Parts: sequence; C-alpha cells; structure tokens
Amino acid sequence: MRILVTGTAGFIGFHLARALLARGDEVLGFDNVNDYYDPHLKEARLAQLHARTGFDFVRASLEDRDAVEDAFDRFRPDRVVNLAAQAGVRYSIENPRAYIDSNIVGFLNILEACRHHRIGHLVYASSSSVYGANTKLPFSVDDEVDHPVSLYAATKKSNELMAHTYSHLYGLPTTGLRFFTVYGPWGRPDMALFLFTRNILAGRPIDVFNHGHHRRDFTYIDDIVEGVVRALDRVPAADPDYDFGNGSPAASSAPYRLYNIGSDRPVELMTYIRLIEECLGREADCNLLPLQPGDVPDSHADVEALRRDVGYAPTTPVEVGIRRFVEWFREYYGD
Repeated sequence: MRILVTGTAGFIGFHLARALLARGDEVLGFDNVNDYYDPHLKEARLAQLHARTGFDFVRASLEDRDAVEDAFDRFRPDRVVNLAAQAGVRYSIENPRAYIDSNIVGFLNILEACRHHRIGHLVYASSSSVYGANTKLPFSVDDEVDHPVSLYAATKKSNELMAHTYSHLYGLPTTGLRFFTVYGPWGRPDMALFLFTRNILAGRPIDVFNHGHHRRDFTYIDDIVEGVVRALDRVPAADPDYDFGNGSPAASSAPYRLYNIGSDRPVELMTYIRLIEECLGREADCNLLPLQPGDVPDSHADVEALRRDVGYAPTTPVEVGIRRFVEWFREYYGD
C-alpha cells in the first residue's frame, strides 16, 4: 500500500514508518522537524528512513493546508496514519496556542484531505491523557472522557470528536488509538526514561513528581508499532444496528472506532527507576516533587477491545524494554 505517515521524524512515527517499509509498503513521511526537542535526533531518525527503498519525505507543518493538500495530490495515499501533533502535557500549559495550531487546525487539514481524496482508512493518535480526572482503573474506552485536566488532553478528545463527525458525514473510516506511555530506543528526550537515564549518567539529580507515587502503563515501542499496523490493516465498517441509547462511545453506526493501546501492566515509578539504575549500574539522586498541573497520578490501559478486534498482544517486559533503551542510549551518545 501507499501510506502517508505524519510525524515520521518523531519517536512512534519513525518506528512505524520503518516497519511499514520492511513489509513492502511505500511511505510518504510528513513532519516539520520542529525544535520542541532536539532536532538532531529527529534528523538522525529521518536519515535512517531515507536510506530505505520506498520512502519519501515532505518537510512541512500540518497547519499548512497547501502543503498537506500538495502531499496528498502528489502521493495519492491509500491510507493515512496521523501521528504528528504538539505533544506534552506540561508544555501545553506554557504554550497553549501551539496545541490549537497543530492538533486542531492541523488535524482538520488531515480530515479534509482524507475526505476529498477518498482515503480508505485514517488511523490517528489520541492519548491516554483524555481520561483526565477519571479515577476508575483500568481506563476503558467504554468510559466517558469529559473531564480533561490539560489542554493537550482536550485537543486529543477534540480529535476523536472531529474524526467521528467525518466518519458520520462522509463515511471516512477512522480509528483513534489512545497511546499510553510509550518508551524504547530512539525515544523522546522529554519523556521520563530518557531524562532519568541522561541525568543519572551525568551525575545529576532526577525530578520525580508526585513523590514517586505514579503508576504508569509503560508500553514498549515494538508492541505499540505492531498494534498500530494491526489497526491500520483492519478498516472499521459502519454498523447500522448500533444503539446510540446503549452503545459504547468507542464505536458508532459510522465507520469509527477507538482503542486503548498500552501494556495493560502498570508499573510503579520507583520500580521503573530501580530498573534503570540496575541497567546503568548507578544509583539515582531523586528530587521528590509534588504532582504537576495537568498530570494524573495513575494510568492503566484496558486493551481488551484491541486484543479482541485485531489480536493485539503486547509481550515486552519492562525489564527488557529498559535494557534495550539503555543499550541504544549508550551507543547513540557514546556514554
């Protein structure tokens, strides 16, 4: 297939594009390679993709409507995976307009392009952050998500609503994936594993929020990518028998589906830190801090729907995933 993947300079987009190319698909990457975090890491990911047959790339922003339209016109994709977004819960408090530009305006441009080019399936990144102030664990796609606690979460909930509108009005098949904490080689420098590893190796203290009482559904990148590919290959169909009075918000009479994609095995943050210490052979100096605005204390993904519909089965233990990340980090940075 010909698959347009936005956010290909990013962590998940890079790994997904690599997997799609490996199975023989043609991939057009789309990314603005912004400086939210180190652009050199993004360029290094892209260099690996450019070395592979079947990859082409557009350097532009989602909110640039003309660039989005031109990419669709030129490449004529069969399917689209939209992973590009302004990420980060805490940064959304500092720079809210970046989230509206990329996650709302940009997503509208993707939806419009998919509609006019009759795309066979749009898979897009949502987030576990949409569960916001929910306290019932594990988080289920059958639960309502009406109390976001960050603008980032609000934009992701908005994406789900916008996707449903286009599925309903135009028959565009859409699948939203609520990503839980993703980690692994080539990961984002603003995420805990990267920050902890870098600071421990440098002999600097690490900031541990909520005094270390977090529990997170840490999910290894290879498991995530397998789930995304499986979801991409399963195009949702309309369901004329859907009962709006007694149905799940994760489904619809339209060709629309929502899934959690996580490990279903939450880990305490202090346990996570101890595993990093073991891999590095060094102890962390922990700076214990209160819960940050916009953060939630716990996350736990109920992935039964994705398991049932596409055979999703995450298999990588956190001990293995952390070790693989540390090995990559030391090789990449020479530490």
